Amino acid sequence: MKNLGVIFLLLFSLIKGAEARALSPEAEISLLTSAPYEAEVFTVYGHAALRVSDPRQKIDVVFNYGMFSFDKPFFIYRFVKGETDYMLGVMPYAHYAVEYQMRGSTVTEQVLDLTPAERETIWKALVENARPENREYRYNFFFDNCSTRPAEIIEQNVEGGVDYSAWQPESLTFRDMINYCTRNKPWQTFGCDLVLGTPTDRTATPHEMLFLPGYLSEAFSKATIGEGEHARKLVKETRQYEAVSDEAEETVVTPAVVAWALFVLVAGITGWEIKKKKYAWGIDVVLFTVAGLAGCLLFFLSFISEHPSIFPNWNLMWLQPLHLLSPLFFCIRKGAKAFYYYHFINFAALLAALVGWITVPQHLNAAFIPLIISLLVRSWQARGFGKQLKASAKTR
Repeated sequence: MKNLGVIFLLLFSLIKGAEARALSPEAEISLLTSAPYEAEVFTVYGHAALRVSDPRQKIDVVFNYGMFSFDKPFFIYRFVKGETDYMLGVMPYAHYAVEYQMRGSTVTEQVLDLTPAERETIWKALVENARPENREYRYNFFFDNCSTRPAEIIEQNVEGGVDYSAWQPESLTFRDMINYCTRNKPWQTFGCDLVLGTPTDRTATPHEMLFLPGYLSEAFSKATIGEGEHARKLVKETRQYEAVSDEAEETVVTPAVVAWALFVLVAGITGWEIKKKKYAWGIDVVLFTVAGLAGCLLFFLSFISEHPSIFPNWNLMWLQPLHLLSPLFFCIRKGAKAFYYYHFINFAALLAALVGWITVPQHLNAAFIPLIISLLVRSWQARGFGKQLKASAKTR
């Protein structure tokens, strides 16, 4: 799942030369699923691809729907906005296998029990997909990715379709599944819980679960082609290529640790303010500026981006762009009244967010609680300071 566009261009000529030839009877088409790899953000979910092997025709290539290019203009902006275009790339199987073995990922190969006609149809469909004018597609993490594409091309090109009814997975939400993948990456889990909204907490159908390569492999192992007495197993042979992976490093500084440390700091400063009858305005400027900027990002993702499963996002109840008004009102010479009323309303909104979360159909990350309480405490303290400023302004 990295930028291999150059390799694709070099190898497409090989595929183009081979496409005119029919696959021989010895040809095999396999699903390759790679175990999750902890070193990168995007590899913790695993990976899937299709292998076409034909010794007689000297073809042994992997069709990989997980490739993208950082070289496209405004890549970061387009990625955040949900306009990321992935592509189907082709590479020699030997290169693909070595890459995953070097990173320490076990690769499972499931050889599909296909008729010669089905193999030929799938081969031609893959070659057609790999053409420069066809290879790009609009990536969608849950519904159109490197795992769903191989499943779709198999389903559409076998006689009688693929029957998954024998596969009965545990009912899980989309968030349950991705949070399990990031269980050793607490900061990644925190980020996903922050930006992914209520739709992520919907229970996925068994077929929707195929967006994760591990579930795709499970489903294929139970699936049949066709139904009834003429049905046959989709997978006729399974091979596993083991790789010794490094042990995942345990993260000590988790989001929860940082969030509670921030709360302790906020509580300590607030206690000092009450004792000294002073207002430490600096912490609020920093705290509400950061919260406001985070709110701007959530607002953009929720209302402007094209990402699925983002809206509605109830985290906007406590992280919202209006937090940027707090330092603005504080810096305005005659903003005491607005400063007071803003924090009066903000305190009520934060309290409602904290208490009302039990009724909201969205997962609450444990690290959010001390962050909300910290904002709540500082908003109450700022409200009191704003009240003093407002009273002072009246006596002048």
